[in-house]
Amino acid sequence: MYREDGKQAESKCDIGFIGLGVMGANLTLNLVDHGYRVACFDLDQAKVDGIIEKDVQERGDQAARVEGCSSYTELLSRLTSPRMIMLSVPAGAPVDHVCSHLIDAGVQADDIVVDTGNSLWTDSVEREERYKSKFIFFSTAVSGGEVGARFGPSLMPSGNPYAWTRIEPVLKAIAAKVDADTGLPIESFVPGKPVLEGEPCATYIGPVGAGHYVKMVHNGIEYADMQLICETYQIMRTALSMSPSEIAQIFRRWNDGKLNSYLIEISAEVLEQMDPQTGAPLVDVILDKAGQKGTGLWTAVSALQVGSPAQTITAAVFARSISSLKEERVAASEVLQGPDVKPLSEEEKRNTINQLEHALYCSKICAYAQGFQLMAVASKEHKWELDFGGIARIWRAGCIIRAVFLQSIAKAYENNEELDNLLLDPFFSQQITEYQSDWRQSLAQATLAGIPCPAMMSALSYYDAYRTAVLPANLLQGQRDYFGAHTYQRVDKPAGKKFHLDWSDPARPQIAVKK
Repeated sequence: MYREDGKQAESKCDIGFIGLGVMGANLTLNLVDHGYRVACFDLDQAKVDGIIEKDVQERGDQAARVEGCSSYTELLSRLTSPRMIMLSVPAGAPVDHVCSHLIDAGVQADDIVVDTGNSLWTDSVEREERYKSKFIFFSTAVSGGEVGARFGPSLMPSGNPYAWTRIEPVLKAIAAKVDADTGLPIESFVPGKPVLEGEPCATYIGPVGAGHYVKMVHNGIEYADMQLICETYQIMRTALSMSPSEIAQIFRRWNDGKLNSYLIEISAEVLEQMDPQTGAPLVDVILDKAGQKGTGLWTAVSALQVGSPAQTITAAVFARSISSLKEERVAASEVLQGPDVKPLSEEEKRNTINQLEHALYCSKICAYAQGFQLMAVASKEHKWELDFGGIARIWRAGCIIRAVFLQSIAKAYENNEELDNLLLDPFFSQQITEYQSDWRQSLAQATLAGIPCPAMMSALSYYDAYRTAVLPANLLQGQRDYFGAHTYQRVDKPAGKKFHLDWSDPARPQIAVKK
């Protein structure tokens, strides 16, 4: 195409992309693989140059599809109208910084700005309202890390329904794909050769904020899942005196069965890795202080705020917190004594390993049940009408918690859309009934050996509390009424009716004490 002055005219780009860090750069290349022409911008010009160079390297003699821009104004001028601009910048103030600059640069009311970062869901709700006269603010949570962003992530979009009609083809194109029958990922890690068939791991979640809330819960489950695997590792390492490579072999075997998942797979790889400097297992060189970016904490806080029990997720957050007390723990280990650990026979080791497989499986079921229960409570509170079967389906590939048993979770909600708790699904209730003895034995052995298992123990406590018809909260309510006149309900009176006993009255009825 040529302009009237005879110079070659620049064809317009389909999508604008702002923020070319690890996730942004890989999402850009993913878009390019699916035929979209992308105009990109970053405050760091080196990142703009780097993505153009990477595009050239991957595409060879083919026409480049990434165009670098030096300003927000130039980026807007390169896009077809109405524009679609995707952001991959740190959560919080940086998102508003970019939005403000886009307004100054001339963004229009029918342009769509898509936040792909790890934003707090309430921030997304506020932004839709704040920018509604300037442009359409939309958000899509992204899970899958660097590789997922490049070759197919799990996407959780939410916001303006009209905007979704424009964004849907793009997100479903770049999302991870699964086989519709098996639920297993269809993967290709070859640049320029994307997976085009299969079910895309992207679906409209609901009104603005819903997608980032679902991603937040995803990350809470991720915290729990990782901690459960780590506790299993520690039991094998401490109680069974197994080496990292031996544990890796067990994880690989488990990954061929019901525990098949991305996290089990990479855990085996981590345990097999040797340190290039010392030749020792790398896991023994890594300092045992866990970091966190906040999404697990957000999940725990939200669960507390809405009163949804998510103790396994919360225990996983606290496990990272106590790991940060490294110096204190080292000092305490010299003072505080634990039990003597008796060596096990080879047969006892084999039995314990088999029990641990079932204990980890049951604990994972409870962690996912807590996450879905939390989403159900939030869905009712915010009138989101979340599709839990659909959420399970888009987590089957691309995301960090992808696991084979998400297919069973999807089926559970397809069979019963009103399912109150995943534990009540016939398949999962049968699974825990079958394996709970091993679960209990594993935790009993860990306790006797003095090995901390906060997440796994909380999962079992969650299960036992949920299946118990009468909990000691009756005594708790009596205590509350005694010191604070908080009232209580009675089992022999209509629900909701409140009662109070004057505990200071010397004439109040009391149980006679036998002498």
